[in-house]
Amino acid sequence: MNSDSQPIIIGVGQAIWRERDVTRTPVDALQDVGTKALSNTGSEQVLAAIDRIVHVPFLMNQVPGFAEAMPVNPGAALAERLGISAAQFTSDVGGNLPQQLLNEFARRLSQGDGDVVLLCGVELLATFLGAVRGGDGFPDWATGQEDTALQVGETPVMTAPTEQAHGLYEPINAYPLFESAQAHARGLSVDEHQALLGKLVSDMSHVAAENPYAWKNQALSADAVLSTDGGNRMISHPYTKVMNAVLAVDQAAAVVLTTVGKARELNIDPERWIYLRGAASAHDSWYLGQRMKLSESPALKAACDGALSQSGLDVEELTHFDLYSCFPAAVQAGCDALGIQPDDPRGVTVTGGLSLFGGPGNNYSLHGIASMADRLRETPGGAGLVWANGGYLTKHAVGVYAREPGDSPWVPGDDEMLQAAIDALPLVELVDAGEGGFLLEAHTVTYAREGPTRAIALGKLADGRRCAAVSDDPDVMHALVSGNYVGQLAQVRHEDGLNRFRLVAAD
Repeated sequence: MNSDSQPIIIGVGQAIWRERDVTRTPVDALQDVGTKALSNTGSEQVLAAIDRIVHVPFLMNQVPGFAEAMPVNPGAALAERLGISAAQFTSDVGGNLPQQLLNEFARRLSQGDGDVVLLCGVELLATFLGAVRGGDGFPDWATGQEDTALQVGETPVMTAPTEQAHGLYEPINAYPLFESAQAHARGLSVDEHQALLGKLVSDMSHVAAENPYAWKNQALSADAVLSTDGGNRMISHPYTKVMNAVLAVDQAAAVVLTTVGKARELNIDPERWIYLRGAASAHDSWYLGQRMKLSESPALKAACDGALSQSGLDVEELTHFDLYSCFPAAVQAGCDALGIQPDDPRGVTVTGGLSLFGGPGNNYSLHGIASMADRLRETPGGAGLVWANGGYLTKHAVGVYAREPGDSPWVPGDDEMLQAAIDALPLVELVDAGEGGFLLEAHTVTYAREGPTRAIALGKLADGRRCAAVSDDPDVMHALVSGNYVGQLAQVRHEDGLNRFRLVAAD
């Protein structure tokens, strides 16, 4: 039903810059990609109709000392460049934000709050980090605008002090923990698990190889994904470098969002319309160590179910997916939430994934949304789902898109109801100090260029409480990279502010 309040995408744009150039500012990049998205609408009337500019925040804003080099209010600077007057909005941090913000402003538009939204984001991390590492200092990208952008949403601290102390603040350490728990839950042998990882990333790489906006146009074999030759070193077991999101990229994306009624006023060709059929957001426990099962994400499943229910579509009717892919564990969590397999013939990405397409900070999923719109315009009757993830499988935003409208008028979903159900779930008590028996629930081994450096684990104590622990014992590290020890009993003691564990020899 083509109700006037139905949110639709009418224009998308993407850009990539492969040569570093410190004179290219983030505002320059936003102007470039915003202009592309406006041109993509096919109407010269859209520019003057934009009354909301929503900017996905820079990742560098979260790094002390780096934020000062970034524009304070890029939305205001972009509006000035485009010659329009538009309210500016932004948010805090998280890979969930592109879809989360699109969901939020779709709701507002459907309720008459605004006419046309330009949602945009850019990361020039390749140039920024290249300048810093090369000794040139920070690029001078700050602008004179006041920080008048309105904040949308707020995220509390997502790691407990004990998680930070044991290294779980780093995603490259946290996601491999999920990986070991997932492999155990699936009942996979070491060889079966390796085969799954190799094929998953290889399949995504073939999508990236055909994507002109991908940072790495490399089609990799499963063996190449798993091999540690040629610089593809182990980062945190079982993830080689190519399984990790690549942050040092220069990429930007923009989406123009409006309603059916406004699109008609602007004479936008209906062939360009992509309907947001379903939208939902939810978050798991802020501390990953409190979650009941480290192999599952109840909030992700709730968001997927909610978005699909609103869309009126079943998973079987979807033709495309873009599942967040910062690490393979994320993709598998998305597959589990949807009830599909990682090797689903429809594929799990329309971009190539964060490790090959690129992981431009908070903004990756805006590329996923733009790519999904492009795919659906080429797929009569097509429908696709985008899942954006922030934190440690923590914050989830899902959008279901289609070429055709649904049978019912658009009604925003009830995210508060979804979240209330998640908040009512029991949590595991996470403690700072552990002593005695330690039932392993998840583990990884971190690496430096020279080799393994530390084992990290989460596990249950005899009383059912959970703690994080580490081990610097080479024998423990060797054992954990040789097999999956989830479900086996170890011993833990608290010493010098850390929990340290050791494996218990089988009787």
